[in-house]
Amino acid sequence: MNDLLGKRIGEQKALLDAVQADCDESIDEAVQAIVECYRNGGGVFVFGNGGSAADAMHIVGELNGRYLKDRPGLRAQSLVSDMATLTSLANDYGYDQVFARQLEANGKAGDIAWGLSTSGNSANVVNALQTARLLGMKTLAITGQGGGRCAEHADVLITIPSTFTPHIQEAGTLLYHCICECVEEQCCADRLNS
Repeated sequence: MNDLLGKRIGEQKALLDAVQADCDESIDEAVQAIVECYRNGGGVFVFGNGGSAADAMHIVGELNGRYLKDRPGLRAQSLVSDMATLTSLANDYGYDQVFARQLEANGKAGDIAWGLSTSGNSANVVNALQTARLLGMKTLAITGQGGGRCAEHADVLITIPSTFTPHIQEAGTLLYHCICECVEEQCCADRLNS
């Protein structure tokens, strides 16, 4: 076990160094897009499958509640949390449409659609990003290396330079925590200055 732990920690350290070198600009773009959305009265919709679904709920919890500071809640919705909606949409329209249909129902121009996909190729995430663009929403995606099909539909693309799903998810947690912290800082500063 110690050998495996040491190996995985070493791999993750190397990946985080690469993330720091490769992702600074796209993280800043993501923060600015989300802050602008909130300044204009919009909201953020977050979605993904499996571990990424859990991450979507985590992100929304940080935005609705608080990350590090007590402050008013920020409008955000997880598109993975309502099982009745998910199962009815999957049954009636197919699983590839479960996020797109929710955006059609609830999203509006100026909102953010934030998709999470380690491969970048999850059909329901790709379809949601396409739909979001048609609605005039800004699209954000966090993916693994290359961005997959999400790359062509994301206004802001953060690609974690790995193809190993566990490491992509681990690095993704750090990235969305950094995004939430920066968004919170700027939104709190806006409230103090208004």
